[in-house]
Amino acid sequence: MHQAETLGLSDLVDLQAFPIHDSACAGYVAAVDAARGGLRSEGCAVLGSLVRPEAVARLNGEIVERKHATHYSTQVINPYFHTAVNPDYPADHPVNTFIERSSGFIPGDAWDPGCATDVLFRAPEVARFIADCLEIPALYCYDDPLAGLTSNICDPGQQFTWHFDANDFAVTVLVQPADEGGLFEYVPQIRSAEHEGFDAIAGVLAGGREGVRTLELRPGDLQIFRGRYSLHRVTRVGAGSRPRHAAIFAYTLEPGVIGRVERTRQLFGRVLSQHEEAERERVRSDALLD
Repeated sequence: MHQAETLGLSDLVDLQAFPIHDSACAGYVAAVDAARGGLRSEGCAVLGSLVRPEAVARLNGEIVERKHATHYSTQVINPYFHTAVNPDYPADHPVNTFIERSSGFIPGDAWDPGCATDVLFRAPEVARFIADCLEIPALYCYDDPLAGLTSNICDPGQQFTWHFDANDFAVTVLVQPADEGGLFEYVPQIRSAEHEGFDAIAGVLAGGREGVRTLELRPGDLQIFRGRYSLHRVTRVGAGSRPRHAAIFAYTLEPGVIGRVERTRQLFGRVLSQHEEAERERVRSDALLD
């Protein structure tokens, strides 16, 4: 594959093993059924080696080429991405438990249209397949100019500590695992839209392992994860390890969605006029802390 050529989905995905282009075939139905089972029971589905090995190498090359655009930040945050003590809660409460988050994100405006990462993210077959796995009618590429298509970078010594996502689900492709550490861990459905689950969360933040699942993802694995209700983290990457690279594909239930100002500034170090306008018009869908 050369830089000037037009890439197709078959260049990036083994469509014989994962026929995501053909919703009527048995292989498509089997893959969807397996993913639905994982999402229903664990809030997580992994499609192993969905991306071709040669395409994984290309995705990683594109990340390396854009690492200069990475916004790195180190903060101490609670699981809700807050950084300030809340006097309405006890000192040992999850709201007032702060742990280091240190990682970087390559923003959406760093990717060239037509690059392999962009083609995979915007392929309508991919969005339809993920929607079927999630048992929803349709998905749209997240219109946020910074957070729609991103890559999360965990360099040696960095970690993405325990947190919840602002969105109902996330789609990631592991591109380069760390040699040491950098494991994805989660506690499925530890809270709900009606119940914060503070006691269980406090136990995990204190080092407890009850309910904790650990995934050893491989390059090319696509993960669909309900991170709004499942506490999760990426463990610290070893000091002598290579960096951990993951592509993040963000989709929404409706077109035209833009991310929140506070979370955008935390992850990308800046906001655009689109974020400020959307914030003025935003309506919350639940009453969770975040």
